Amino acid sequence: MGNRALKKMLNYPFSHSGILYYLLTFAPHKKFIKMKSITIEGQLRTESGKKATRQLRSQKMVPGVIYGGKAEVNFAAPASAFKNIVYTSEFLLAEVNVNGTIYKCILKDLQFNKVTDALAHVDFLELVDDKKVIASLPLKYIGTPEGVKAGGKLVTKMKSVKVKTFPKYLKEHIEVDINALELNGNLRVEDIVAENMEIMNSPRIPIASVTMTRQLKQEEAATTTTAPKADAAAAASAAKAPAAKK
Repeated sequence: MGNRALKKMLNYPFSHSGILYYLLTFAPHKKFIKMKSITIEGQLRTESGKKATRQLRSQKMVPGVIYGGKAEVNFAAPASAFKNIVYTSEFLLAEVNVNGTIYKCILKDLQFNKVTDALAHVDFLELVDDKKVIASLPLKYIGTPEGVKAGGKLVTKMKSVKVKTFPKYLKEHIEVDINALELNGNLRVEDIVAENMEIMNSPRIPIASVTMTRQLKQEEAATTTTAPKADAAAAASAAKAPAAKK
């Protein structure tokens, strides 16, 4: 921090204000990304059983459960309330409001009607600060592989990985740098860099590769076939040439 900044901080009337000014203006800090979340308005379920469930569904309500916290919570909410978290590839947090109590959760399981394919039941896991959770986080591939620049084709084999971590470390996706991936090369689960997370998938599973395109294979084959012919022609030409006079 320069002298001018220090002088400006010391000129603040209260020490707390000066410290705050420094922290907000000059101190290095990480950029924290706020995760996307949706709010679901639900109501507590007091009745259980097939009859009660059928009645809920006739009212276009979907039964659900929240577990993992102090107590299991059975609730129901309109089917439309789950649309944004069920029919998406994004990893989202859910704030489920049940009779005025808000539960911060992640989606754990879904059940669909086998005949109509309509959403039939939803399971949420309540996030507790000091308890690790297992979640599937999407992979976001960053960059252009060297192999693609050389004419190859990028093939992504995994869209997400299963991780175990504390709720505070959950994020919308895990970035995977693919810039150095060469032609016929592979990236594997063990190559993923995910701080403060344990990746549960087998480390040797390929997640992305660069393969040769048909055109590149044809060009390589043509080059391989032409080279021996050129060498043979050069050798024949040399044999026909008259010997140098001594």
